[in-house]
Amino acid sequence: MGYGNFGIVKSGGDSPGRIQPVREKEHRNGFLIVSLDFELYWGVRDLITVEQCREKLLAGRKAVFSLLELFTRYEIHATWATVGMLFFQSKKDLLRAVPTPTPRYRRRELSPYRDVETLGLDEESDPCRYAPSLIRAIAAVPHQEIGTHTFSHYYCLEDGQDLDSFRADLRAAQHAAERLGIELHSLVFPRNQVNRAYLEVCAELGIKVYRGNNAGWMYAPRQRQHESPFRRALRLVDLHCNVSGHNTYDPSELCGSRPMNLPSSRYLSMGRRWLGPLEPLRIRRIQQEMTYAARHGRVYHLWLHPEDVGPDLERNVLFLKKVLDGFAGMRDRGEIESLNMKEFYHRISVNQEPKGSRAACPSASGGYV
Repeated sequence: MGYGNFGIVKSGGDSPGRIQPVREKEHRNGFLIVSLDFELYWGVRDLITVEQCREKLLAGRKAVFSLLELFTRYEIHATWATVGMLFFQSKKDLLRAVPTPTPRYRRRELSPYRDVETLGLDEESDPCRYAPSLIRAIAAVPHQEIGTHTFSHYYCLEDGQDLDSFRADLRAAQHAAERLGIELHSLVFPRNQVNRAYLEVCAELGIKVYRGNNAGWMYAPRQRQHESPFRRALRLVDLHCNVSGHNTYDPSELCGSRPMNLPSSRYLSMGRRWLGPLEPLRIRRIQQEMTYAARHGRVYHLWLHPEDVGPDLERNVLFLKKVLDGFAGMRDRGEIESLNMKEFYHRISVNQEPKGSRAACPSASGGYV
């Protein structure tokens, strides 16, 4: 940001013009945020058996390294929101870390604690449900943040769970991360079930920022069984055509709440070969949104599942390269910058808040969750 060139300004009356500094319209760069839901089997265990998705999950493990290479090449700073159960070296350690109380979901199949006795002994014997080696690999790459996806892939809007079990779950996630020397600052709610009643607990436990949902009713959080085919279809159309707008956010509107709500803009779904003919439309949609953010100093937040990248790795990496090529051009022109969720929180907090005051930050509550 700053002032532009000097120019000639008339001084008034018939006196000759003189050289004075002219303020050009102040421009601030946009921000690209990338977050990933890293969950392996814990994210789908209520929907499918581990045997049915083992091949996909093993491919997803390999995709982690492809993504790290891609992010390094394109200078992408990313937040990997990781399920706490993946941090453990062994079944023995995981069982010791189970929090109390655990959620009492009305739909009993939602609870992962029904499955813990079937766990393998360690990552080598059960690579779909342990991943400490992958977490260490991610954390070792510059500008890659390990965030939390809760300890147990906790569903915050499902019947039967409550605030006490959520607090215990989040504390367990923190303790699991501490085992690998990681402090958690960023949170992604599993299945995007943002429960605003739980945000105060997040702030109390040191969570600085969470990923909220896209603005608009079609992206509003709800229980999975209450999702409608119409909303799903409309979101699919919105992937390719501008139905919901540019889905970008003014940074000054995001810093008034604790924790900060950093809403998503676009989900990068993978592996839908039947939609292949429409891929140019999807890439154009993303590029248009990102360009809008760059030109107007706004935030654009992409998210994806690394597990979805692996099964068709070459094709999916090529798609991501096409998306990131557009980012790289804007970055090189100084129009946009990549930050992970924690970095964005600290950047905006420092730039927007006067010392000892929060008054300068407009409230971000309402409208984004």
